[in-house]
Amino acid sequence: MSYNFFVHTDLTFGKDAIEALPGILESEELERVMVVYDAGVKAAGIAKRVLQEMNKVKGLVVTVFDGVEPNPTNELIEKIYKIAKTEDVQGFVAIGGGSSIDSAKAVNVLMTNEGPIGNYGGIGLVKEKLLPLIAIPTTAGTSSEITNVTALIDTQAVCKYVVIDNKITPTYVIADPEFTRTMPPSVTSATGMDAITHAVESYISNMSNPLTKYNSIQGLKIFHKYLQRAVENGDDMEARENMMLGCIITGFGFSNANLGFVHAIAHTLSAHFGLPHGMANACVLPYVMAFNAKCCEDEMIELAKAVDLPLSGNKAEDSLALSKELLAMTKALKIKTLSEQGIKESDFDMLADDVLKEPVLNFNPRTGITKEDVISILKQAF
Repeated sequence: MSYNFFVHTDLTFGKDAIEALPGILESEELERVMVVYDAGVKAAGIAKRVLQEMNKVKGLVVTVFDGVEPNPTNELIEKIYKIAKTEDVQGFVAIGGGSSIDSAKAVNVLMTNEGPIGNYGGIGLVKEKLLPLIAIPTTAGTSSEITNVTALIDTQAVCKYVVIDNKITPTYVIADPEFTRTMPPSVTSATGMDAITHAVESYISNMSNPLTKYNSIQGLKIFHKYLQRAVENGDDMEARENMMLGCIITGFGFSNANLGFVHAIAHTLSAHFGLPHGMANACVLPYVMAFNAKCCEDEMIELAKAVDLPLSGNKAEDSLALSKELLAMTKALKIKTLSEQGIKESDFDMLADDVLKEPVLNFNPRTGITKEDVISILKQAF
């Protein structure tokens, strides 16, 4: 049997990696570039540092868009696109977490492909080659910097959807762990649990293969070891560096194997209530893993062994060891429950209906998920 494993990005990793930026811009012979980021990146001084490097490129004209919002919408993408088109930009630099990088990916699609962006929801629908995109992550969780996915909110349909196409993968990544130092503990927790979700869901995905599983399980090991350390001490650069490394490794796995039931719920929560993606994943993750364990006991035990959890020798019991560990981690990291995030039990019926419409369920190992199953998970996470 043969397997496909797509890896595209030119990656510069480590302390002072940002110093590679001028050379990359010059190698692409770019004259007009748009920089995309949010208010948090600006407040942390990271945008200023990146722009300083860009100023070293003689004659480079830089257009700045600093209004990225969490869970980017179709309307936001259209707004950024109009500016980029007017300025006739030849490439993009995206600074930040998943929202900034996903926004730049989506705008980049529209620079060479006819809109609207919603036309490209699905897999492999982007026709034309994109402009150069340099991704500079400031979080360790989404892996957007190296994946072929952008996640967007359709405010009219009230749903979160994804554009999946190898053409949208960033051309270059500059991963400097120093840029994650300013992340507050709550963001470190949520993005770290997002990465763990990616690792676990992709490992048990029905699209996984030996190549994806290797990356997924290595990513889980790294985050299990270093996440709590990074939350407790943001200046622990060994932890920060390993988190960023784990994020990239995990991204290689899940971008090829896809995700599942956890993300189906998280997408729906974000679309209706604006929950941050990592927090939405984390609060339901333990319960979905216990649900899935019934059909993939061997894989769940393999994951438990990878992080050295004690096992009893009873297969059914041991298959739940990881879900119990994930629950303990969410409590230790102070991940908010659904009720603490403003969700009401009266919302469950509506949410469950929309979760069942999520295409990502096609990759979940346990099939035949019902509305009652979704509501049961929501109740446990409440």
